[in-house]
Amino acid sequence: MSDMAFLFPFLLFAIVMTGTPGPNNAMVLVSGARVGVWRTMPLVWGIVAGVALQMVILGLGLGAVFEAIPGFHTALSIVGATYILWLAWKIASSGPLVIGDEERSPMGFFGGVVFQWINPKAWAISISAAATYIPLENHLVNVFLTAALLAVVSTPCVGIWAVGGVVFRRFLMRANVALVFNIVMALVLLGATLPAIVRLTH
Repeated sequence: MSDMAFLFPFLLFAIVMTGTPGPNNAMVLVSGARVGVWRTMPLVWGIVAGVALQMVILGLGLGAVFEAIPGFHTALSIVGATYILWLAWKIASSGPLVIGDEERSPMGFFGGVVFQWINPKAWAISISAAATYIPLENHLVNVFLTAALLAVVSTPCVGIWAVGGVVFRRFLMRANVALVFNIVMALVLLGATLPAIVRLTH
């Protein structure tokens, strides 16, 4: 950014927003537990690329589309809520881990990119960053620089959740532990998502 006064606050914002529980990190944690860190990395990279792309597009003016078509954003939020409810159900009912029953992450690179467009926390990150942290001077350069910084910060902040999944891996082969874990993760997914959807649709 040309105005370095925005750099530290933005980096802190990015760490908090991408490193705390939310739909992305819940999916990465579950994937890490089921298929390990390496096979989860395409999902992590997809999330990172998707958030950065969303940041660029919003910074370049997608907000004007939402202002011109108010119902479009609401419709997108409803689609996102429906899909996340389905994901929460799939996680809650997935049962104990069976080693070898899955060879890859259930949502790869492309899925991670696309998921950001129905992920309300990703929208909250991108909208907040575009509105608050991108200086108007040298706007085009700053949009791409902000997106690049967001990608750099979010890679370890999201990726560490895959490591967390591996830590829980051996416990998740027990049916009773897996049941509690799956239900808690489904509730985390819902708890991190639904309030944001309510805010974005009002």
